[in-house]
Amino acid sequence: MLLKRLLRTFYAPPLRRVRLWAGNRAEQRRIRAEVMLARQQGRPVKIIIGAGQTRYPGWIATDIPAFDIRRAQHWRRLFAPAGIDRMLAEHVFEHLTAAQLSDFLATARNYLTADGRIRIAAPDGNHPSSDYINSVRPGGSGAGADDHKMLYTQEIICQLMAAQGYEFAALEYFDAKGAFHSQPWSAEDGFVSRSAAHDERNSDGVLRYTSLLVDCWLP
Repeated sequence: MLLKRLLRTFYAPPLRRVRLWAGNRAEQRRIRAEVMLARQQGRPVKIIIGAGQTRYPGWIATDIPAFDIRRAQHWRRLFAPAGIDRMLAEHVFEHLTAAQLSDFLATARNYLTADGRIRIAAPDGNHPSSDYINSVRPGGSGAGADDHKMLYTQEIICQLMAAQGYEFAALEYFDAKGAFHSQPWSAEDGFVSRSAAHDERNSDGVLRYTSLLVDCWLP
């Protein structure tokens, strides 16, 4: 029994690494196959970044570790230059720094089609509710907030997009005075569940939970 425990202790970590590596490669093959199929069928390539369990028809779910947007080799391995039509990231970039979001925008330029679009939704740092802010701020009380690095506002995120040469449109956001602004947006470009019209916490008309929702595209 002692020998078996020793052997398990010695071999288990390498075996776990092998399994993780194999699972990672299998997931990358799945993503590449879905991208190829979309192109063969003449459909746009639409990807969800940091998808978790989220699945939408016509969209390709990606997540770490198979697709880490911070790793250039993952982009090269999975996608062709100018080969992605739509990117959707709902509540992803609050887990990264502003510099990492800027790096993402710089890299993504090379993979967007000419009429491609990126849709980013994140917790809104200008939301007037103190309960909301306390929930979503870095180190806040909400689920996952212990890993939040940034609390973006419309001003911050649009400045980052402009600095990387994108055109952009803020679709839903609170301004610094706490006034809510919105304009129509299509779910075809990326459905955002944590939004004014679609989050069930707002069903009585009170905007208890919204996102800073911004699109950007190449000029």
